[in-house]
Amino acid sequence: MALTGRTALLAALGALVVGLVAPSWTGILAVTLPVLLGVLADLALAAPVRALGLARGGDTTVRLGEDATVELTVTNPGRRPLRGQVRDAWAPSAWRPGSSYAASRHTVSIPPGERRRLTTPLAPTRRGDHHAVKVTVRSLGPLGLAARQGSRAVPWTLRALPPFTSRKHLPSRLARLRELDGRTSVLTRGQGTEFDSLREYLPGDDVRSIDWRASARRNTVAVRTWRPERDRHVLIVLDTGRTSAGRVGDAPRLDAALDSALLLAALATKAGDRVDLLAHDLHKRATVVGRSPADVLPALTDTMATLEPALVETDMRALTAAALRTAPRRSLIVLLTGLDTRPVEQGLLPQLPLLTKRHEVVLASVADPRLDELAAARGTVQDVYGAAAAEQTRADRRRTAARLTRAGVTVLDAPPTTIAPVLADTYLALKAAGRL
Repeated sequence: MALTGRTALLAALGALVVGLVAPSWTGILAVTLPVLLGVLADLALAAPVRALGLARGGDTTVRLGEDATVELTVTNPGRRPLRGQVRDAWAPSAWRPGSSYAASRHTVSIPPGERRRLTTPLAPTRRGDHHAVKVTVRSLGPLGLAARQGSRAVPWTLRALPPFTSRKHLPSRLARLRELDGRTSVLTRGQGTEFDSLREYLPGDDVRSIDWRASARRNTVAVRTWRPERDRHVLIVLDTGRTSAGRVGDAPRLDAALDSALLLAALATKAGDRVDLLAHDLHKRATVVGRSPADVLPALTDTMATLEPALVETDMRALTAAALRTAPRRSLIVLLTGLDTRPVEQGLLPQLPLLTKRHEVVLASVADPRLDELAAARGTVQDVYGAAAAEQTRADRRRTAARLTRAGVTVLDAPPTTIAPVLADTYLALKAAGRL
């Protein structure tokens, strides 16, 4: 049972009248008895809550930053009309800040034997699964003095997918890919690519591309043109250990890594390459292996939605072993991890020969642009100390990157706003050079 504001208002007015006109027990009873009878009548005539039918529908997935709608169908099977309010409660992360109170409450009036569909707008503020909490129904009586109230769990899950903000860079990279792939007049030459055709030698051409037998049969020097190889294997390895939990701006490094992985996967799939995913820290967290080109991007997006950083040191030996099992033949392995000196020197560097011996390895790390700001500050003594610390950190990252480069790794270190297009450009450069 729940009393309404109207009941409290009537009781307060009655008390005021009794106090001013007839301050006695008889007067109090004369005022409160009708209110009490009205409350009892409302409770008796209000539609029962337990008998209501509740069912859900609507969106099950949404990209982070976009809006979704979840429907709640309320069926009144009884003989009394349902008048009141319905609250569809969700976790706070499923709403935009400040919008949950009004958006979750619905005023309803459902005649006997009918149903109404209530729409609740959601806008998740973080990736992952968001679950409905409960549905609370308040059934008012005809006088509005009292109500029956009950809550019930009506399960529903809305999955917030990564936003894929780097998608805006895809058209320009696809245009460059078409040039490499021979769909425009530009063709590439290099070792490890597929033969396309012969043409006349031009100044600046690589002499290694000259076809001497074909040149002997004609009056000019002929060179071979090549198409980038297709059906190569790209393995994206996500380090979900503690370094991925570090925040750069308003988001953890892992979010920028996911965005970069999605752009690379979309580009590589269009290039005809096979793309797999491995997420690992102490243990394997997720894999996407053997999907068709049409299914790769949806599968990656769905898998990445629930990935969260683990506050543990990544086991690079286990990660390397899992990567080698996932990529038994020569592949491009893209490792999205950090450039912190200690984890790289003690964990990754000893395992690199196992990867670089057979595979082309690219390491992409998300840099913090705040380091550049701190390194340039000189206003106060505190700024000078901050600049010295930032410069030391940058120098450590450069030394670590240099060691990885000497070990045969292509190292990328870029802020979250540019790491995705930089990784895509590196993939295109490797493909143009015939190194995949």
